[in-house]
Amino acid sequence: MMSESLKPLQGWRVLVPRGGPWGHGIAADLRAIGALPVVAPLINFAPTEDTEALVFALDRLASGSFDWLTVMSATTVDVLLAHQASVPLTTRIAAVGETTAAALVLAGYKVDLVPHEDNSAEGLLAEMKQFEEAGASLRILTLRSEIAKSILTPGLVKRGHTVESVIAYRTIGVPIDPSVKADVAAGLMQALLITSGSVAEQIQLQLGAVPESTIVACIGPVTAQDARSYGLRVDLVAQEGSASSLIEALIETAKHTPDR
Repeated sequence: MMSESLKPLQGWRVLVPRGGPWGHGIAADLRAIGALPVVAPLINFAPTEDTEALVFALDRLASGSFDWLTVMSATTVDVLLAHQASVPLTTRIAAVGETTAAALVLAGYKVDLVPHEDNSAEGLLAEMKQFEEAGASLRILTLRSEIAKSILTPGLVKRGHTVESVIAYRTIGVPIDPSVKADVAAGLMQALLITSGSVAEQIQLQLGAVPESTIVACIGPVTAQDARSYGLRVDLVAQEGSASSLIEALIETAKHTPDR
């Protein structure tokens, strides 16, 4: 067992802006290295407003109408489970990153493609090219959030494929606990995690300027870019879009900021 003196984030208060399995999972990992995580969800997920379109697409998916299914988040996996969606063996599944791929495997789905480096729509678009055959048009179903950027679908269509882009869920803001907001404003958090562009937006809307003494940590380059677009300061960026990479980046930063 790791001794108290060896825990790299001993005593650090870290704001975790998501609840659910992901948020509580990273909170547990942070506690194991001495941190004091504060789980305060800033976003939640709501059903799509066009359930009929989603159900129709999932029925066609089960019947083998698509060559590929692209899954852009772990939340989409929750939607697949909620609808008891069936994916035939003839349909390949592409996951945008390791976190999404792990959620798919845990849910009982196979994963045929995960970008090696760039865990983003751009990375997925680039990686899928290796499966394309000259002159062949693939039938692709992409399930996405209502606020997802239009990158993957236009890119695939430009390459001659037939793509059906369907909204699987909506992302909505959740009011933060006033006491947590006060602690952030007072500089009582050593670090604040930004796990997506939608989280970054809510931090800007609800918390405003983050004190200089608080490390603003983004889960990957794409999220960091989104955070900056909302006017947030970014202090560190995890190399990969995963919880483990984010924690590793925090630990490395902590080595050089012992007085936080």
